[in-house]
Amino acid sequence: MQAPMHAKLAGSLACRQLLTVTHHLPCDTAPAWLAQAPADATALTCDWLFDQGSLTRRLTRLSHDHFSVTPLHEQWQVLRADECQALGLADGSTGWVREVYLRGQGTPWVFARSVAGRQALEADGLALEALGTRSLGELLFTTPAFARQPIEVCRYPAAWLPADQSREGLWGRRSRFDRGDLRVLVAEVFLPSLWPVAQLDAENP
Repeated sequence: MQAPMHAKLAGSLACRQLLTVTHHLPCDTAPAWLAQAPADATALTCDWLFDQGSLTRRLTRLSHDHFSVTPLHEQWQVLRADECQALGLADGSTGWVREVYLRGQGTPWVFARSVAGRQALEADGLALEALGTRSLGELLFTTPAFARQPIEVCRYPAAWLPADQSREGLWGRRSRFDRGDLRVLVAEVFLPSLWPVAQLDAENP
């Protein structure tokens, strides 16, 4: 299985243009990822940030089964410095980047960015390029070989968000999923449109 998948990655993906990430931040403005709840986070915010379950499943329940994934872009890129550090890669390493909106009832509720180092991804054979509108998070949760590492949170920089959702102060979280030598880092940013629905659901369980 790995040989055909490796060939597929080397062929269909390697032919795509390698782009340098445009939303880098200077080291002094990059966020500090925290392993504990910040003092200014509400109980509702912390409940979503540190939920250990599948976000896809939770959004599906909240949307009454009107959940969908909208791919924004996916390609080989030079990874950000904080991503390289989290993945144990040298600065400037190349990886596969997938950015999507997780939608509830047609509205973007979460922006998600998933990255994996090129060498480990090609060796493993995980076909990230074939996901399309399927949820990567659900794939990782339903594959027993993947082990989830601790959740970290931050106020996600506006410069790292899509233009139509770019604003300061949004809460984001990330965690790494490991399978052998493969490490997949998944970051999820909770958009303003989610919170009124989440609040109403919390008040009317």
